[in-house]
Amino acid sequence: MASGTALIVGVGPGLGLALSRTFARAGHPVAMLARDKAKLDTYAAELASYGQEVRGYTADVADADNLRAALHSAVTELGAPEVLVYNAGVVRHDAPLGGDDKDWADATAVNVLGARVAADAVLPTLRDGRGSLLFTGGGLALFPSPEYASLSVGKAALRAYVQALHAQLAGTGVHATSVTIAGLIGAGEERFDPEVLAQAYLELHQQPEIEWQHELLRD
Repeated sequence: MASGTALIVGVGPGLGLALSRTFARAGHPVAMLARDKAKLDTYAAELASYGQEVRGYTADVADADNLRAALHSAVTELGAPEVLVYNAGVVRHDAPLGGDDKDWADATAVNVLGARVAADAVLPTLRDGRGSLLFTGGGLALFPSPEYASLSVGKAALRAYVQALHAQLAGTGVHATSVTIAGLIGAGEERFDPEVLAQAYLELHQQPEIEWQHELLRD
């Protein structure tokens, strides 16, 4: 039986592209979601050599209706998914006080709400009602920074959300877990290399149910 679709939300040149490459190489059709259509088209052409259908779908993760529509299009065109990877996030310098209210609202929409919207949209479409919902977390969830306040709050909230989701889905055949990456992706350390991290996501998806946990910590 052919593998189900992998939905990768938040695809850029680092971890997102590595995730798309890894799941395509493992035999999954891949839907890549991001805002930049030109880059998505370039990535899709690059991954065509893996023999799986890989398509890009423009999506503004901060817009819940737009994200739902993009996910619906991907599932309709590529088939029922086996795995969702929510890899979107807003990384910027900001402080716990001051700043613009809208900037915080927009960051929260991407860092937290988008994860819930994506999970809620994808869960009913999983092939045979089984699969994986994987979320990219960060070390700031454990060690908040006053220089990256909104991201610290967002990753902490995402971690709590995934723990709650994991508990709710226990026994249903759906694996919900976060990958808490406590380091700089692509900064030269092998354990934080995008390809190495992407392989860890694939291994999470392939885990036997007895090994499922709410979190994988990479530090």
